[in-house]
Amino acid sequence: MLQPNPLVMDLLETISRGKDVLKLKKGEKLFSQGDRADAIFFVQSGKVKITVVSAAGKEAVIAMMGPHHFLGEGALVGQSLRISTATILEPSTVYRVEKRAMTRALHDQADLSERFIAALLVRNLDLEEDLCDQLFNHSEKRLARVLLKLARLRDSDVAPDAKIPILSHETLAEMVGTTRARVTHFMNKFRTMGLIDYNGELTVRAEMLTDVVLHG
Repeated sequence: MLQPNPLVMDLLETISRGKDVLKLKKGEKLFSQGDRADAIFFVQSGKVKITVVSAAGKEAVIAMMGPHHFLGEGALVGQSLRISTATILEPSTVYRVEKRAMTRALHDQADLSERFIAALLVRNLDLEEDLCDQLFNHSEKRLARVLLKLARLRDSDVAPDAKIPILSHETLAEMVGTTRARVTHFMNKFRTMGLIDYNGELTVRAEMLTDVVLHG
């Protein structure tokens, strides 16, 4: 994931027209599937869940976005309608930059353009890793990787004990691509092994989880 970089916010601050700073509460929609794609967003603080709904009405969680992540960038490459929904998971501050304003800023500011491209490349690598994870790893390893990714949304350098908001096992199952029952089984297993703990927040013992589950 792209490491937090305050310079990106400084560069966005130079955009005087076509930019809004949004203060959003948990549960609010940043945008919904089928909405017009007329802006891109930059998460200053907080966390955003990205979901898609199939024609049959089945919802899947495809990403979690944290501080210093761009989203909705499809608007810049001809995407006329949103293909996903972005839902706020905790109180968040998000920059909304209109498509025309962002295009102009990327043209005029080489530093912003460089960091925006870097963010997209990192996102692409992350998606490739997710695809490989789904194809080649069993659900226990996929769950461990999801927990580690959520821990890294909070801080650029993850502490040995990283705290994250507790997500429902149903949501974790959607992210992992397995059943709620299997997520519950593995979460209980991780807790028994001392790899995670619950106390209002979910504590992920990142180094232990990486060593025991992913490298074991």
